[in-house]
Amino acid sequence: MRYRAVILAAAGLTAILVAPQVAFAQAQVEHGMKVFADSKCSLCHSVAGKGNAKGVLDDVGSKLSAAEIREWLTNPDGQRQKTGSDRKPVMKSFEKMPKADLDALVAYLQTLKKK
Repeated sequence: MRYRAVILAAAGLTAILVAPQVAFAQAQVEHGMKVFADSKCSLCHSVAGKGNAKGVLDDVGSKLSAAEIREWLTNPDGQRQKTGSDRKPVMKSFEKMPKADLDALVAYLQTLKKK
C-alpha cells in the first residue's frame, strides 16, 4: 500500500513539473506559426499545401536539426554554399530577428514532420 502511495505521489509531481514545460512548448510553437505568417515565409515556402509549392517544408523537422534550421534562417548564404542549393530567389537572412521570434520559428519548423 505504501509503495502505491509513493508511485502516485511521484506521478503527481511529474505532472506538476512537466505540464508547464508542455504549455510553454505549445505556446512557443504557436508563436512560431505567427512569426512564419508575419514574415511572409509562405511567399517562398509551403506547409500543408498552403504557400509556394516550390519550397515545401512539410518534413523539414525530420530532415534538419534545430541547429541546422537556425543556420538556414540566420546564414542562408553559408547554407546555400554548404548544400549546393541554387534555388531562386535566394533566401533572405533573419539574423536580426529578435531571439524570441527566431527561437519560436525554429520550434515551429521542428514540428513539421511527415506522419
